[in-house]
Amino acid sequence: MRKTSALPRNATLPPPLDTRYQVETPEGIDLPLRPAGLMPRVLAFAIDLGVRGLVLGLLFIALALLGNVGVGLGSVLLFLVSWWYMVLFEVLNQGCSPGKQLMGLRVVHDDGTPVGWPASLIRNLLRFVDMLPFGYSLGAISCLQHPTFKRLGDIAAGTLVIYREQAVTRPQIPQALALHPPFALTLTEQRAVLGFAERQVELSSERVNELAGILAEPLHVSSPHAVAELNGIARGLLGPA
Repeated sequence: MRKTSALPRNATLPPPLDTRYQVETPEGIDLPLRPAGLMPRVLAFAIDLGVRGLVLGLLFIALALLGNVGVGLGSVLLFLVSWWYMVLFEVLNQGCSPGKQLMGLRVVHDDGTPVGWPASLIRNLLRFVDMLPFGYSLGAISCLQHPTFKRLGDIAAGTLVIYREQAVTRPQIPQALALHPPFALTLTEQRAVLGFAERQVELSSERVNELAGILAEPLHVSSPHAVAELNGIARGLLGPA
């Protein structure tokens, strides 16, 4: 007799695995955010470290020509770049340092609003705690254990590193003379026609003709010119560009 491992009828299923972070705006709109994990953040930090090293190296070469004055200016410059590089970029560049920009990340407050001066200062000044005892050990452990991948500086500052949402662009449909459908189309039929027109660039000509033939009969479109007429109907549905 085969045993089954069915759950009791009143058992509560565990929530689905999801890394999205949901916040509610003052207008009552749910805003989904995607927190960034450890690896993309490490890569972004490595890029920023390289940028800072390159800038400091070039400036130190120039300051070396000034003797003792150059040494003093170099010390001040090292302090400013080490502690203000991240803060200035995060506050003045919509939460993006060069490394975060390349990795598609940005820093925001927990409520999704742009990061400000106090929060950015706190999260960056506490980097020395995240670095303990060596190699960002505490920061890495905190990031791996936290449900939204926060290091200690983020927890203290109330900030979150998220993926920047890319603007969604509608696929282009082939150029065609706008046509009116032979009768009023349902929403499903409209979606089918638009989907056919938008996907043509991804399909072979044989597949395009096959799909056009399938749509032609229910939409009362003549088969010999089905592709052109369906593209015209799709253009008509979208209206003037």
